[in-house]
Amino acid sequence: MTTRIDIAHPDKLFIGGEWVSATGGTIDVVSAHSEAVIARIAEASEDDVDRAAIAARKAFDDGPWPRLSPQERGEYLRRLSKALEPRMPEVARAWVDQIGALASAAPFVTGGGKFWFDYYAGLGDDFDWVRETTRIDGSAKAMVVREPAGVVAAIAPWNNPFGILAGKVAPALMAGCTVVMKPAPETPLEAYILAEAAEAAGLPPGVVNLVCANRTASDRLVRHRAIDKVSFTGSVAAGRTIGVACAERFARCTLELGGKSAAIVLEDADIALTAATLAQVITLSAGQVCATLSRVVAVRSIHERLVEALQAELAKVTVGHPDDPAARMGPLAMRRQRDRVEQFVSDAQTEGATLALGGSRTRGMDAGWYFDPTLFVRVDPSMRIAREEIFGPVLTVLEADDEAAAIAIANDSDFGLYGAVFCADPDRGYRVARAVRTGTVAHNGFLFDPSLPFGGFKMSGIGREGGREGMAAFTELKSLIF
Repeated sequence: MTTRIDIAHPDKLFIGGEWVSATGGTIDVVSAHSEAVIARIAEASEDDVDRAAIAARKAFDDGPWPRLSPQERGEYLRRLSKALEPRMPEVARAWVDQIGALASAAPFVTGGGKFWFDYYAGLGDDFDWVRETTRIDGSAKAMVVREPAGVVAAIAPWNNPFGILAGKVAPALMAGCTVVMKPAPETPLEAYILAEAAEAAGLPPGVVNLVCANRTASDRLVRHRAIDKVSFTGSVAAGRTIGVACAERFARCTLELGGKSAAIVLEDADIALTAATLAQVITLSAGQVCATLSRVVAVRSIHERLVEALQAELAKVTVGHPDDPAARMGPLAMRRQRDRVEQFVSDAQTEGATLALGGSRTRGMDAGWYFDPTLFVRVDPSMRIAREEIFGPVLTVLEADDEAAAIAIANDSDFGLYGAVFCADPDRGYRVARAVRTGTVAHNGFLFDPSLPFGGFKMSGIGREGGREGMAAFTELKSLIF
């Protein structure tokens, strides 16, 4: 029996501590595995966005939130986390139904979103809110203090809507900011549950607001004078537009824009472990993960063995309904995403890459946007499939003469979000990791740590999320001189 998702006010927006009627119509939420409309939620107009931004501004300028102690704000975050606790099965189910994520993995992944509120509540207790020092000549006291950045627009993508949104809202609130949440229109249900939890936790009016909007109203939000900072995760195209809009008025922004992450595989790597890891990573959430290791750069001496092992591992992957316990991969999130993957597959073959496995829709799955795990070999670094983010279960293998050539190929990218090096020697792994131009590099795995900063070089974005650095991003430094 599946969990019922019980949204109290799907026809309203949460603004200024109240559920209010929207003036922009409605948005249909479509299931990735059935193609059925599973919810209809309120669509914000530009006027609604104005109301939300002004409510958050008023709560910041006149309300108690920024003037509470960090300990007091931390207690609110813990109450919010507690309010989310009984709703987590709904959050997990929303992820499954909206984008087709595996039901077996959903509780673990969405639980990471709830974790952020407890983590930042605890971090606030010993964060460097105030650093005392002296003037350079020793004549008097000086201080460096962190003030909240102000009103934050937290804009989340559709692939991990709860975890990413919570990873913005929690540190922003802990820093003393007020927030306007703007989920992707394809995946709004988790944001509604989060707004209801904020209401249940008794956060002051206007501290957390929710608007669901399409492009025009969303553009109004990032350009609104009441918004001091935009925290956005999504595509490069949207991130570029947001970055320009913020630059025009010197608003702060954090942009996490995806990647084309490389896994460097050296001659002393454990081939079986490497192949199993890479097959699991590229099929995780059907490849719709910003950091996914989609480029494999293998040195020539082990290239053929690795390709054979990858073929064998990917062939084991069962594509099926998200509720099927035997399934290791569900559908793509939406029709346009499947169309995009199909176009990449076609272009790769036109350019001369060799299709070693997959490359087509999953047979027998008549409803939903299913696609088989796909492997390309004999891929040249100049090919589109090796350079652009696909956001699907497509793995490409590139061949390198040696370690130095592998590093050069990995760095020959417009992106720099994530990477990995597979080798036996940790010292060698460290040396290669330092040479790769990405924000995170893992050794022999697809590894993350929420206490460490996450973000990218180059077109993968600006700024960092997670850890102390993630909360510092929602503050401004102020010097006090006595």
